[in-house]
Amino acid sequence: MERGSTFLLKAAIILIGVTVVGLCIFWLPWMANQSAEMFPEYAYLKYPVLIGLYVTAIPFFYALYHALKILRLIDKDNAFSVMAVKRLSLIKICALTICGLYVFGSIILITQNALHPGIAIIGFTIIFAAVVIAVFATVLQRLLENALDIKMENDLTV
Repeated sequence: MERGSTFLLKAAIILIGVTVVGLCIFWLPWMANQSAEMFPEYAYLKYPVLIGLYVTAIPFFYALYHALKILRLIDKDNAFSVMAVKRLSLIKICALTICGLYVFGSIILITQNALHPGIAIIGFTIIFAAVVIAVFATVLQRLLENALDIKMENDLTV
């Protein structure tokens, strides 16, 4: 396959990563300070919520890293390999981890009576997106496993 055939996808993944880093460094702390000033009764949740958001960024960046590695495998004509299946499995685990962390955080905020409807919509959208990514990664993983089995059978018959 051509070397640059996945360039656009790689650029999109890097752009997403840089955007999220920028949000984590600049926007999240500013927003946390603004929220604490506007709603002083919930100021005690400022750092737990920030820590929770930063913890969810870890599996997000790990999944982006593995997506880049899958694109590199595609560039090397190694898309149908055991390594691609493993990387899809790791992406699925990362998506489910993000989903679990957001569900846990939502439950904590509900028990503190601090889950604003706008925040809930954003959180549930992220949960839904993580579930969709996990399901998509699972389907691709199974397809790759089936393709690998067929490839092995063909290699043995030749």
